[in-house]
Amino acid sequence: MTISEVISKIETRIPLQQAEDFDNVGLLCGVPTRSVSGILVCHDALENVVDEAIKKNCNLIVCFHPIIFSGLKSLTGKNYVERAVLKAIENKIAIYAIHTAWDNDFFGVNAGICNHLGLKNLKILQPKKNNLKQLTVFVPKDHAEQVKEALFSAGAGNIGFYDECSFTLNGGGTFRPIEGSNPFSGQQNIRENADENMVSVIFEGYKQGQIISAMKSAHPYEEVAHQIYNLDNENQYSGLGMYGELDEEMNEKDFLKFVKEKFNLEIIKHSDFNNKKIKRVGVLGGSGASGIKSALSKKCDAYLTGDIKYHDYFLAESKMLICDIGHYESEQFVTQQLFEILSQKFTTFAISKSNEKTNPVNYFL
Repeated sequence: MTISEVISKIETRIPLQQAEDFDNVGLLCGVPTRSVSGILVCHDALENVVDEAIKKNCNLIVCFHPIIFSGLKSLTGKNYVERAVLKAIENKIAIYAIHTAWDNDFFGVNAGICNHLGLKNLKILQPKKNNLKQLTVFVPKDHAEQVKEALFSAGAGNIGFYDECSFTLNGGGTFRPIEGSNPFSGQQNIRENADENMVSVIFEGYKQGQIISAMKSAHPYEEVAHQIYNLDNENQYSGLGMYGELDEEMNEKDFLKFVKEKFNLEIIKHSDFNNKKIKRVGVLGGSGASGIKSALSKKCDAYLTGDIKYHDYFLAESKMLICDIGHYESEQFVTQQLFEILSQKFTTFAISKSNEKTNPVNYFL
């Protein structure tokens, strides 16, 4: 199996189109047509991780954070980024990054945090405007099922945890073939009445090309009457952060002890205590100060994230406990999540989970 074939399978589960626009996700270096000898899954593709891939005969590294993010204009080995990328290229190792595509996934980074805390009734904290569209197509009644099957196979009709969703109306259409036409039914210059179905499906905008192609291939008409509408609906199953509820409410100190134990933390930085019970908890893996206001609007009692700055703690407004548990610490489950997904998808070659330390933060206590 080639690197491009592996990537294609990964992206059926974690579409890169759900990543943030600023992000540098996908294949960062490597030859797509090269055969895969093994996959190494890691958090950061640092030089020591590349060394590990060489030892394990893995020529594809699937990482969470992109080692190449911005401003890379040369490769001379002058810093840790260039040294890692150069070593990968010299040893014919490809690097592929997931990052915010997994951040925005309903079962991604933030689901890992929530599940580890035992939160229930999970919802997206900041739903993503996912460029949803609606397709309406008119098709002869006897061919409606084959067109729907083609649309579903191309990825249309997915709504949350349901697929093959559509709506059909029966009706009558008319058309008149004129000179130059090659009609499916009827004769030139004679108006034809047709028993037709109007089929409507919803789809993510990035799938439009493949869906329209599938529709036209399955449709019997020479000219396929259809409309596409842009929708303002938020995608409630994709976006940054999550929130949910604990089985039992806790006081603030007990909650912090609970989090410290669950995440194996040495310290937690937090805002002032408000003397309120903690029941609803918001989370956002990585640098999550941008989610504080959203967590407040969702009436969260506590909010867990990383990289909180001094002035960010004032945003709590005595209504919510803001907790900085660390950037890496909030994402510590990612490698295991990706390892499990890839192990299920690929059974014919080795999938390894990196043992190398990539967290640069240490504590002296």
